[in-house]
Formats: sequence, C-alpha cells, structure tokens
Amino acid sequence: MPQPNQITPAQLFRLIGTPEAPVVLDVRLAEDAAALPRLIPTSRRLAHDAPPPGDLAGRRVVVVCARGRKLSEGYGALLRTMGVAAESLEGGAEAWAAAGLPMVPVSAMPGTDLWVTRHRPKIDRIACPWLIRRFVNPAARFLFVAPAEVPGVAEHFGAVPFDIEGAPLSHRGELCSLDAMIADFGLSTEPLERLASVVRAADTGRHDLSPQAAGLLAISVGLSRQYRDDLAQLEAGMAVYDALYRWARDGFDEGHDWPAGRLA
Repeated sequence: MPQPNQITPAQLFRLIGTPEAPVVLDVRLAEDAAALPRLIPTSRRLAHDAPPPGDLAGRRVVVVCARGRKLSEGYGALLRTMGVAAESLEGGAEAWAAAGLPMVPVSAMPGTDLWVTRHRPKIDRIACPWLIRRFVNPAARFLFVAPAEVPGVAEHFGAVPFDIEGAPLSHRGELCSLDAMIADFGLSTEPLERLASVVRAADTGRHDLSPQAAGLLAISVGLSRQYRDDLAQLEAGMAVYDALYRWARDGFDEGHDWPAGRLA
C-alpha cells in the first residue's frame, strides 16, 4: 500500500492517456537517468534543485525519481508548501520499469514542442496529435499547412514533420503514422494497439480489419466538414479519441441491445 502522498505505478498508469492525467515531473539525478534512459509517458525532465514550473497551480502533480525516495519525496513536499497537490511515485522509475509499463526512449523525444503536418486533417492527423499530447508531450503544438510546404516549415520553424511522405513518422507499408509513433515512442500496449487498428482500418479504407472503422471514418469526415479551422477541429477530435481510448481500454467487449434484454 502506498504511503501518504504517494501513488503506485498502476494507479498512475490508469490516469495517463486520459484528460485527468497529472503533470509528471522526472527529477532523477543525471546518472540515474543515464542508467535508465527512458521516461514515463508525458514526463518533464527537471533538476531536483530547479525552481518549480510556473504552470502547476490547480493541477495534480506526480514527482518521479529513481526509487521513489528522497528526491521525489522532497520535491513533492516542497510543491505542497506552495499549494500544489503533489504526490511521489512509489518505487520511482525503477518500479515502473520493473512492472513492464511503457516508457518513452529519451532518444526518441524531439527537442521541440512544435509539430507540422498537412492541413485539413481527417483521421491519422487527428489521432497522432492526440497520442502526442496524451502520451508524449502535453504541451505539443501543431501546425497545419499546405502539403507542399510541410518540409520547408519543418526546416525553418524547427518543427517535427509527420504523416507526410518522406518523414520518419509517417506511413510504413500497410501501417499508419499512428502505428509508427506507437512503435518509436515505446507505447505499445493492448489498448493503444486496439485503437490503432481502428485508425489504420479507417485511414486506409480497409474496413474489414475493424468493425469500428466505418464509424470512425464517418465521425472524422463529419468533423472535417463541421470545422473550417484545423485547430478547432483538433480540439473537438481530442474528445473523440479520448472516448475511443476508453473504449479500447475498458469497453471493447461491451455491446448494446434494444429493446433491453433482446440479446438475452
């Protein structure tokens, strides 16, 4: 059982990927981070003696160190003196890794919050930003530009291009850009793979791969017609993929019947 002001890896993992996810601050020493060069999804790296970030007011925070001892306990306690609802991760990053929970390789993390892709998104170009914000970098910003301008915008603005031919994070054979991101960011879990199969089927027109594909295509086309502003469409799409993730995680085996009791 966790101590007061602690959260277990399993409890934290249930929150990550949802709108209720806390801010995760990784305050491991440099040598500990080098020994385990992977991050709990959405983590921000921060020196244990650095001033607390200024955007934590009113937000739940989980502090992570190597083994869940002095650094995370101390930093969490410091945050609580400032009115921040902070907990430390029981067992730290090592306990998370030992539990086999997904971790993002530090080498895969881009050095920027800025991403760029083709304008007028429908499926993959909404699913990928959802994945990035929910599992990689909640502060990520997305530029939607004319297809021909994506490489130039990426070069001149230091943005990461995705879902465009020639970009590392794009379609790979029969797999979608979302599949590529799940693989490269070390995020392969049963719920995300289930979600990705629906996206892949809808995005490539292979609806035989997933019975949910036609529904996702219909919703995606409807959103693209409803919103002229790509960023407004992305915000609306976030709610769609939040719901799809909860289906993939908790509700994929649930059916519905009408009249009630007909299937029984």
